[in-house]
Amino acid sequence: MIAKSVEHLLNQRQDHFLIPAELVANVQDTNHLDHAFLVLTKIKYSKIPVLDNQQHFKGLLSLAMLTETMLGLNGIDPSTLGRHRVADVMQTDIPTIQLPYDVEEILHLLVDQPFLVVVNQDNIFTGIVTRREIMKGINYLAHELEKDYVISPKTQPTLNTDK
Repeated sequence: MIAKSVEHLLNQRQDHFLIPAELVANVQDTNHLDHAFLVLTKIKYSKIPVLDNQQHFKGLLSLAMLTETMLGLNGIDPSTLGRHRVADVMQTDIPTIQLPYDVEEILHLLVDQPFLVVVNQDNIFTGIVTRREIMKGINYLAHELEKDYVISPKTQPTLNTDK
């Protein structure tokens, strides 16, 4: 269980966690993989959200998934990208979060993910929470904790005098 003081201070920064959907590069599940390859190459991200034409979150697509599609017996064949759609290769077993955020859940999930997808109750993509934004919140916490709370150890640390 997360300390209440830590949770309180991180919750004060919740409005800074979200990168809104309109600022996040994405592809549609019906796009061909050659289009997705261009998007991923230009934005320099390794993984992006996949949406349908009503902005529902469908999954994630990574550069590695595209590369895997291009691999053949005789090397890399980029022409295969035009024959497949994003829906054919995207990852669909993705954890999502909703507002209001559960800070403890976010901290656990971000251990293994660079970002978390945020959706509303209708599964409409609303943005992402990145590990970077949470680290900014942790930085805030590290600098502000003692401004709002008195911190003292439960036991006095012992000094090592064996020198």
